[in-house]
Order: sequence, then C-alpha cells, then structure tokens
Amino acid sequence: MMDAGVRAAFVNASHAARMMIPQRHGLIVNISFWAAQKHIGNVIYGAAKAATDKMTADMAYELRPHNVAVVSLYPGLVRTEAVMLAARNGWLDLSNSESPEFMGRVVAALAGDTAIMKRSGKILVGAAVAAEYGVRDVDGRQPTALTLETA
Repeated sequence: MMDAGVRAAFVNASHAARMMIPQRHGLIVNISFWAAQKHIGNVIYGAAKAATDKMTADMAYELRPHNVAVVSLYPGLVRTEAVMLAARNGWLDLSNSESPEFMGRVVAALAGDTAIMKRSGKILVGAAVAAEYGVRDVDGRQPTALTLETA
C-alpha cells in the first residue's frame, strides 16, 4: 500500500510537477478514499489513504505559487474485474457503482475548470464533482456521491 500507493503517487507527482512548474499551470490528481477518515478494510489501507490526503494538502501548499493545483479524488464503487467477480458471487450491490472511465471523465472536467486553484489541497468526492459539472458515466447514469457515513 505504501509503495504501490503513496510512494508511486509521490514519484509521479514529482515528475509531473517538474513539467507543470515552467508552464505555470497544471493539475495533479491523487486517488484516495474514505479509508483515510474511517476504518475500511485494514490498518495499512487507511494509513496509506490518509498519507495520500496529507501528501495532497502539502503538495498543494508548495505548488500554489506555481499555479499547479493538487487534489485528492475519492471514487465510489468502481466496476473493476475484482468487483465484478464479487458481484457475480452475490457479495456486492452494483446499483450505485461507477465504470472505470467515470473518474477519467471527472478528472477531465476538473482539468477544464479555469477556477481549479480554488479546489487545490481539497478532498473531492468524484460523484459529487460529476454532479456539479454535469458529468455522467459511460452508461448515462449519475452515481450518488458517497459520504463518510455511507462509504
């Protein structure tokens, strides 16, 4: 979790920032989840997500003078191969799930926002951002945003 999640995000963001700083513009999106704020799964998963959110906040602070925004983005239940297998076995309800492409559409909307610096350093819930921008999933659905209570 720490290597494949936090460290990988830090290294990628560092490389991206080196390209964005001279352009005086950019957006770095770190994928995180509610486990940063409540127990979901296990200790290391929560610690990694909390580290991702803290990294996002600190990167946003340091990159603000260069007009580079950094946000943490929380997806909902994403229909990955593992999730689809669990759903076929009856373990998951997919009624409020998201395609893997959905977060990509949300990121594209964020990247097109001329006021993105107002969101820098923030934790954003993908489905809530999608509703705000009018972004829909590939199947036309509008997933309901999870909250701390419903995640």
